[in-house]
Amino acid sequence: MSFETLGLGPNLLRSIEEVGYTDPTPIQQAAIPLIIEGSDLIGIAQTGTGKTAAFTLPMLETLERLTKDPARRGKTRALVLSPTRELVVQIHENVSAYARHLPLKVANVYGGVNEAPQKKALRGGVDLVIATPGRLMDLMGQGCADFSGLEFFVLDEADRMLDMGFLPNIRKIVKDLPKKGRQTLLFSATLSRDIEKLTKEFLYRPKTVEIGKRINPAETVRQCIHEVPKSAKLSLLKHLLHDNDLYSVLVFTRTKHGADRVARQLSKSRIPTSAIHSNRSQNQRARALQDFKDGKTRVLVATDIAARGIDVEGITHVINFDFPPNTEDYIHRIGRTGRANSQGEAISFITPEDHGPLRLLERKIRKTIYRKKVSGFNLSRSSSATKFKPYKSKESSKSSHSPKKNPRNRNQKSGNSRRHSGQRRSSGR
Repeated sequence: MSFETLGLGPNLLRSIEEVGYTDPTPIQQAAIPLIIEGSDLIGIAQTGTGKTAAFTLPMLETLERLTKDPARRGKTRALVLSPTRELVVQIHENVSAYARHLPLKVANVYGGVNEAPQKKALRGGVDLVIATPGRLMDLMGQGCADFSGLEFFVLDEADRMLDMGFLPNIRKIVKDLPKKGRQTLLFSATLSRDIEKLTKEFLYRPKTVEIGKRINPAETVRQCIHEVPKSAKLSLLKHLLHDNDLYSVLVFTRTKHGADRVARQLSKSRIPTSAIHSNRSQNQRARALQDFKDGKTRVLVATDIAARGIDVEGITHVINFDFPPNTEDYIHRIGRTGRANSQGEAISFITPEDHGPLRLLERKIRKTIYRKKVSGFNLSRSSSATKFKPYKSKESSKSSHSPKKNPRNRNQKSGNSRRHSGQRRSSGR
């Protein structure tokens, strides 16, 4: 199947070719025709399979087709909500590439920057607004937004957006959106059964597109764990980074303080490192992410703010310095590598306190993660790692192993948006 068969117009097809897309991914093949038909939709697929293009391409197609209607001019016709500033920026980069030959205006709305340009854009009636809930609510409260002509409402990373922390904000925003004539779309890599029930508040007779298992790490990511005492984790991380094959590494910590501490220690060891978390300003976060994309820093240390949709081309390894307490965060974290059918490796440090979450993860994914000993590293110098009995499944023989080398060419165009994911070359997340 090709993009030409999905109902997209010539202007979009021209942009698709220019950004290097080849064949549509499964989520795009399934979702694009349904969205063009006008259905509300829940889209579930693994990270790195092209979900962003799956909802933005058909949305842009419909907006362009109806843009000649005088009644639609000067109004905001589409609203995309995403949980973080980084994701808003990346969706905007994708949309800008797709819409380069379309007569449509697009604006970003997020916190941490001057709100004056955002107010001007909202009052001017741009066609598409991509926003975080907090800043959008602030500007809506100031009377800057008019969504009376809204045709599309999209919740990106729906599982996190509909988490109890986001749900009250979403409900307040939805109250100001028109109920009739609005098409609502929810896309995510994971969507729990309990949270899925909440979507009935926002969608009308939705169709569901689910690609792969509901809880399923990408097959291109090879996983392993290292059993290590808490006191030895930093030493183990430095030891692993002696291997030059780990040249584009995303390290996850549980806390912002922990991220800063790890970044400082690695920098002292002359390992180019930066950190990204919610206490950093927008400019600091953007600079840290860009330096990592450009290869100026070898290691990016992050909290889970970076786990939702951040797409950097050629990440070779994801390291869970602190093991995540729930399965969904684990899947999102390791989904930062092994994208666009490339190979990647996810390494998790496991302390005795992580045994419970690890067993739960293995039960959910029905696979035993490969326990790997670290060559040349003496754990006994700190303290012995507690041995424990791993979860055994029928598929334990399919355990993950170390990946094949997949070096990134630093001279290639940097993957500075989600448009470099999910295709043979790229497809927007």
